[in-house]
Amino acid sequence: MSDSATAALAASSLDEDAWDDLLSFIEERRVIPIVGPELLMISTDRGPRLLFDWAAERLAARLNVNTATLPRPYTLNDVACVFLAQHGRREEAYVRLRSVIKEADFAPPATLRHLAAITDFDLFVSTTPDSLLESAINLERFAGAPGTEVLSYSPNRVVDLATERDRLARPVVYHLFGKLAASPTYVISDEDLLEFICALQSEHLVPEKLFHELEHNHLLFIGSNFTNWLARLFLRMAKRQRLSDPRDVGEVLADDHSSEDDRLISFLQQVSVRTRIYVGAERFVEELSGRWQARQRPKGAPGAGPSRFLPPAREMPDNAVFISYAREDLPAVQQLKAGLDAAGIATWFDIDRLEAGDDYDRKIRSNIARCSYFIPVVSANTQRRLEGYFRREWSYAIDRARNMADGALFILPVSIDATTAAEALVPDKFKALHFTELAGGRLPPEFVQRLGDFMQARGR
Repeated sequence: MSDSATAALAASSLDEDAWDDLLSFIEERRVIPIVGPELLMISTDRGPRLLFDWAAERLAARLNVNTATLPRPYTLNDVACVFLAQHGRREEAYVRLRSVIKEADFAPPATLRHLAAITDFDLFVSTTPDSLLESAINLERFAGAPGTEVLSYSPNRVVDLATERDRLARPVVYHLFGKLAASPTYVISDEDLLEFICALQSEHLVPEKLFHELEHNHLLFIGSNFTNWLARLFLRMAKRQRLSDPRDVGEVLADDHSSEDDRLISFLQQVSVRTRIYVGAERFVEELSGRWQARQRPKGAPGAGPSRFLPPAREMPDNAVFISYAREDLPAVQQLKAGLDAAGIATWFDIDRLEAGDDYDRKIRSNIARCSYFIPVVSANTQRRLEGYFRREWSYAIDRARNMADGALFILPVSIDATTAAEALVPDKFKALHFTELAGGRLPPEFVQRLGDFMQARGR
């Protein structure tokens, strides 16, 4: 067996310890997937094809490019170069490609949906300009509603994350090389890519919050089409330090070509020892998804999967349970809501956390006045925040409770971590009530049964 084959075989998967480490980091939200074109396998009239191989053919036809002399399969870069050599107008290529992909309206592939269903991922970086990734997230997490925040970079319009990652209210897809548009603000050609890479290394053009997250988190490069030197450059750019320097985070390169590049493998083995190679982007996602799903199953329920979070409706349903929380606790609240939804208990909370304006305040007060039960979520985050809109919600709930008979059940405090009723910085009326411990928002069956019985009794 050649040295190349040996290297590829050794790098074909991850061992059990590596998988356990990776899944633990994912559960701690310390991993960012960087998604490339090898995951974009779409269904066409000629069978399954990669989106941008298919798009290159359609773009060539739209631009009247003679492809007879191009290598097979030819790329968008090949088409763009021939078009420009024929004195075509550069801007036309971008608007035509946008139309080609938009008109096709492909559904996101299953592999992309499996990746999107891993709810511990809250920040995705896309290296392609299409919208299939955000569509997959919306389908898996928001029942198809547009719940994903979408951002895109361009050298002439630097867009950064709106806030630190641990304060994100909803999943984010960041298009690092631009997003489909009717203008040359995204990557089609190698020259475009060069301009984007150069801009991203400029102190004044870098999205600082995003690159802070890339620097300090583990990265999954899934389905990348980076060539040898671009892979090295991108790794160095993301980590913002010599790759041989000691560091606490690593990377996985899961694609169909890196393991066959002897020089890249040799470089990584010598310089970037925390980078691992996995052969096959789709195979990696399927194994990752299966292992992640298995870790979500409750003990004693081998066939059970995780409850899926669906975002609350804009308007609160009648007789819903109102959940009041600090924005830092959104992941636990999402899990809490998913569990109650699965039990058929209607819930509502404000996912946008606007915290401003009289109209917003009237809406919240009205919802608390007509909800069936009020669940204040107590945590280390509410302990730290001496001010916050959730404390006003707590006050509104107490105002309503004052009009109720003694012993009437309305406020059901829960603690999602080690914060106890005795130490909690909550109104005195809360302290007189029973606190339920729901670690991380996970619901024990007895809590669901108890709340369901309350709801049934109230409806009689």
